[in-house]
Amino acid sequence: MDHLRNGRQSSFGESSRAAELPGSRRADRWAVILAGGDGTRLRPLTRLIAGDERPKQFCPVIGDQTLLDQTRNRVALAVRPDQTIFVVTQHHARFYKPLLGDVRRQQLVAQPKNVGTASAILYGLLRLSQVAPSSSVAFFPSDHYFSDDDRFMSHVESAFEAAQVCEDLVILLGIQPDGPEVEYGWIEPASPGLMKNPDALCRVHRFWEKPTTHMAHALMDMGCLWNSFVMVGRVSAFLEMIRRAAPELYGRFDAVRPVLNTADEGRAIDGLYAQLRETNFSQQVLAARPEDLAVLPVSGLRWSDLGQPGRVLSTMADIGLEPSRGAVLGFSHAAESRGQRVNLLTRDREALTR
Repeated sequence: MDHLRNGRQSSFGESSRAAELPGSRRADRWAVILAGGDGTRLRPLTRLIAGDERPKQFCPVIGDQTLLDQTRNRVALAVRPDQTIFVVTQHHARFYKPLLGDVRRQQLVAQPKNVGTASAILYGLLRLSQVAPSSSVAFFPSDHYFSDDDRFMSHVESAFEAAQVCEDLVILLGIQPDGPEVEYGWIEPASPGLMKNPDALCRVHRFWEKPTTHMAHALMDMGCLWNSFVMVGRVSAFLEMIRRAAPELYGRFDAVRPVLNTADEGRAIDGLYAQLRETNFSQQVLAARPEDLAVLPVSGLRWSDLGQPGRVLSTMADIGLEPSRGAVLGFSHAAESRGQRVNLLTRDREALTR
């Protein structure tokens, strides 16, 4: 599959590379950025950076831009900004409104509260299905780091193209691992030796959530991949997979579907969310329906889910950023609160005293 051409713009407007795609492909392609998490594990750090209680996606954790802004720039390489939806949580409004002031109201899906990724994804899907039911959509977490955005989004482009052919499958972007990570989810492809052909799309055999260290080593040897939680597929394929895996959750949302995008949506969604319990999309949906999934391997770049202090420090060290003393203290506090020890990585030890 063809990769995207090099070159990107930092704005969110029509200057993005997605604007260069043929009209029919632009119209058929949407993105959903998941930005409704509470970010509690990094709160000691983000409190030091921002001086308030904002979740990490609204904070400049790596570099000068917020993680949400970095995600928007990345997504704009393949999807038009006016076809990008943001799933947020209402009590974060004072943090996301300044960052999303240029976004149309119809592109915001504001949950009454955060009850996990399954509800966030299903709510975003149903809103999208009202306006573009036959489209393809890619889901992106808003708190990840990629060392090469262009390279990663070229794989997303390939996944969009595959979704046009494999209309009943959801395609996961699987990262080639560089270590036996026990806090990530792992994808076991149905075919061995997958990474010998980096462009091969493969069926998924099963998921492994947070394996032991011994098992993580074995998964690496088996050619398994980290689950980036970036997913691409037809809207209809996502909805059918959720309906089969979580029929009760699907049924509750389906009952309010007629009022979505109307004046009655807010009241109906408030009532719905008051009844929902937290549901994890990876565990309750993806792990339950491997037969509905394919994986596209991603190699040649570094990726990190910035959900833990050690990962942030490691990423900063990889790209040559030096944490200040205040940041290190924030990392240490965050780690200690979770009973962890952190290896304080820095390229310049004097940075710890500044």
